This record gives sequence, structure tokens and C-alpha cells, in this order.
Amino acid sequence: MGTQLRSIDKLNSQKSDPLMRGFDHEQSQKQPSDTNVYWGRHSVPHRQYKFIQLQECTDASFGTRPNSTTPHAFSARRLLYRLSTDPGLTAILTSRQLVVNTLAEMDPIDDVMMQKQQARGGCLLGYNTNHGYRIDIKLRSDDITTFRPYHELCATLIHELSHNWCGEHDVLFWTNYAQMRMEYLWTHYLLGGELVNGKRTADLAGVMDMIWDNSSTTTTSTTITSNESHSRRQRMEYITNAVLNETSREMIQHRIPVQVIVPAVTEFGKDLLEETKDYNTIGGGEGQKLGGGSDNENGDVSMKELALAAAERRRRGNGDEENGDK
Repeated sequence: MGTQLRSIDKLNSQKSDPLMRGFDHEQSQKQPSDTNVYWGRHSVPHRQYKFIQLQECTDASFGTRPNSTTPHAFSARRLLYRLSTDPGLTAILTSRQLVVNTLAEMDPIDDVMMQKQQARGGCLLGYNTNHGYRIDIKLRSDDITTFRPYHELCATLIHELSHNWCGEHDVLFWTNYAQMRMEYLWTHYLLGGELVNGKRTADLAGVMDMIWDNSSTTTTSTTITSNESHSRRQRMEYITNAVLNETSREMIQHRIPVQVIVPAVTEFGKDLLEETKDYNTIGGGEGQKLGGGSDNENGDVSMKELALAAAERRRRGNGDEENGDK
């Protein structure tokens, strides 16, 4: 039976519902606009080892509709994008050949896993499904009025990445977690002199206190780079101690002494030093702004690219044995 001309005209005259999201909208949501790029020219994930897709919680998906003061879902997506493009996390994914299909926001109110943990008197900040196929992170505070501090979100995400190899919180898990934390901090140390909107990436990541002590953060970049070889060793020792102190507070909850992971973590720090010994740590020592000229020997090669090159070499050096080591 043919369609009546009147019905065809009526259908053609109808306008699309602006509240309905089509495929074009989904495509546009895959990547935030340039105004949302947080790490400057370092906001580029590895072409292969990365978070494939992001999934934020919309207001309608909460178990109970939140009050009007909770951050919008768009802000949650920008935060997930900031995490997924963090140069420190990119280095971790690259060196360990990790591909996470979905990085998602945990439902802050009605998440089943969170409720089970709370019933046992615990607090769930994230969980890993199918060895990294999907990782959910609790982005919002308990009262959902704001987001949790960024450095805490990063530590939680690295914690969940460690579950790719170890399901239990045993010695292997904490060794792997501490090594990834060191690699994260060391990458931001390598980027120390390249400024994004006038700040170091370590400052943007909220980890300055784990890389530089109070006396170092007030000095100029030129002072930090004097006697660079000695400075790097000192910096690695400082980072190692900061990571061990941080990890010990979590390990004690599982009745594991931090001393059991000290040798492996210390040796990993030496490996990082050796791999990056030829790198100009902070772009000539003068805190170069992104987009400006470069006078260092590496030319236009960014420190993130150099850090990723080290991660690539470590990945190739570990080969198929890496999973067994972790």
C-alpha cells in the first residue's frame, strides 16, 4: 500500500527534537574541544596504549537525583579526559602495554559495589572489571557537591591499573603499584620546566610535594638543574621515599610491612634514572612555556615524547616477561 502524500508532507515538515541526542552528538562527544585540553601539547595519548572511551554519570543515572550543586556531567567528562591524557598515566600505559576499553565514573549514590563495601565498613573509591576492560572511579565527594582532589583520583586510577595483574592486595600488587607511582611522578619531573598556563605539569597534577620539597619548589629552574646528575639522584631518592611513605599507609591496612617492597622499588628507581640519563630534564632549565622556541639539544621534541621513548624501550626490553614479573 502506498503512503499518502499528506502523510509524507507532514513527516517532512516535522523538526527534530533538540532534547534528543543523535549519532552526530555522540561523535562530537568523543573528544572535548581544544578549550578543554588540560596538559597543553602533552594532552595526546599514545596511539595504541590508552583509554579507548570515557563514560561519565548523567544526573538521570544516579540512584537518587542529586541536588543542584553537584558538578554537571560535562564537567565529569572533562575530568575523565584530563585523567586519560595525563602524561604520567600515558607513560604507565605505554611501558606496560595497557589498553583500557572504558574509563568510567562510578555512580556516586547507587553503585552496587560501593554499597557492598560500605556494608562491610569500608569505602570503595574505584574498581577494575575483567583485568582492565573497564575501570570505574569515584569522581565525586561523598556529598556529591564537588569532585575529589585530582591527585587522589590519579592515585586511585593507578591503584586500579595495578589490579590488571593482581586481584589481591598482596606483595606483588603493592610492588607494582609503587613502581607505577614512581613512574608517574618521574614523568612529571622530566616535564618540570615546560610550563602549561604558567604552571608545571606536576603542579597541575597536584604532586609537587612528592617531587620537590618545600625548599626546592621556591628555587628557580636554573638552580634545580645545577649539577644535574647529582640533582637527579637526589630527586629520585626524594620521590622513592615519598612513594614508600604513601604506600606504607595503605599497606598497613592489609597487614603488610612496606619493607618487603623497598628493594624492588629502589631498583626500579635506578632503572628509571639509567633510562633517562641522557635527557635534558627540564628544557634547558629556564621553564620554557609551551609553544615558545626551544634552544635545547632535543629541538622540537617534547619531554613527554622523550619520556614515552623510555617507556617504549622498557616495554620492548621486558617483552613477554613483564606480566610474570608483575
